[in-house]
Amino acid sequence: MKAFNIPEIYRSEFITTIKKGRQEKDRLKRDFMPSILDFGKVRIHLARHFGFCFGVENAIEIAYAAIKENPGKKIYLLSEIIHNSHVNMALQENGVRFIMDTAGNQLIPWDEIKREDVIIIPAFGTTLEMERILKAKKIQQIYYKSKCPFVEKVWTRVSQIANNDYTVIVHGKPDHEETRATFSHSKSVAPSVIIKDLQEAILLADFILDRRPPDEFAKVFKDRYSEGFNVMQDLTRIGVVNQTTLLASDTQEIADYLMQTMREKYGINEEDTSAHFANMKDTLCYATNDNQSAVISMLSLDADLAIVVGGYNSSNTSHLVELCEEKVPTYFISSSDSMVSDDKIIHWDIHYQRLKVTSSYLPDKDAVVIHLTSGASCPDILIENVIIKLLSFYNLSLN
Repeated sequence: MKAFNIPEIYRSEFITTIKKGRQEKDRLKRDFMPSILDFGKVRIHLARHFGFCFGVENAIEIAYAAIKENPGKKIYLLSEIIHNSHVNMALQENGVRFIMDTAGNQLIPWDEIKREDVIIIPAFGTTLEMERILKAKKIQQIYYKSKCPFVEKVWTRVSQIANNDYTVIVHGKPDHEETRATFSHSKSVAPSVIIKDLQEAILLADFILDRRPPDEFAKVFKDRYSEGFNVMQDLTRIGVVNQTTLLASDTQEIADYLMQTMREKYGINEEDTSAHFANMKDTLCYATNDNQSAVISMLSLDADLAIVVGGYNSSNTSHLVELCEEKVPTYFISSSDSMVSDDKIIHWDIHYQRLKVTSSYLPDKDAVVIHLTSGASCPDILIENVIIKLLSFYNLSLN
């Protein structure tokens, strides 16, 4: 796999050594059990896979290349390059400005941006509508290759479905940049609709099976279907693609449910669904799959708690939190700064979308066992800092 030129501020020699050691012993990635870091009073189960993925490293490398190659020019990102505040802040400190926030709200008016300025496309890609704006502005220097190749793979699947006259069902979070971009590309080539979870897949199935009148569709899926969508015609042949950072089990459950719905509707057997359902292979990225598999294996071991590090608006990280919460008390933090002391931690509640303060999060026992992982947009140095902070509470160090 390609080695990227990533700034040293994101790297950790300690973590790199661990990762290289695991890779050399397990080149085929068949062992998903965690690395055991035993410091006596603290025992850390470090997930087999975590941290920057291919797409994130690619995006960061290109962003810094844009800075280096364009001295004196104004450089803009359409929005956050990835969902990690530390990475985005470092880019801002290097003079990069964000045109929009992650919700698509304008931060810098378009009339301030000139054709000679530099634009970087985030890892999530962007919508066709945004591409048309950039074309109309006649921007001369646009860094498109910062897009994640696995997001582009989803768009390729969209084209494959569309070329075979299937309607595209996009499984994703409607307000996520990646889902918005995928839907934009999808609706330009095929009837399309976004569903966010299994409950909405069930609602969609109600329309497929004629359990709900077609005139309710517009209300149920408001602002999430393509123009001119015909419920009676466009739900006879469907295919599912997904946001790359979702929980694998959720994606599979939705695809299986909709495939079974088409079997029920048209009385077809398990061997022959292609006339009404495009059985596309899973479009989750490799890092999402590997990170989730590593967490599942890690959770097979006993621990007192889990710590997950990453951006609070990171989809793939939030799903690692969901997995951990099923087994142990879990604390979702952005950095070691969230660990105020050995008795106080500030962490993100993914259910209520707010910060919480928890006391006595580290149990009072001779040896504390902690599961530790991070999302695909989290720099390794943040994991090292968390380990150092944890050890400091017990008068221990890495050395």
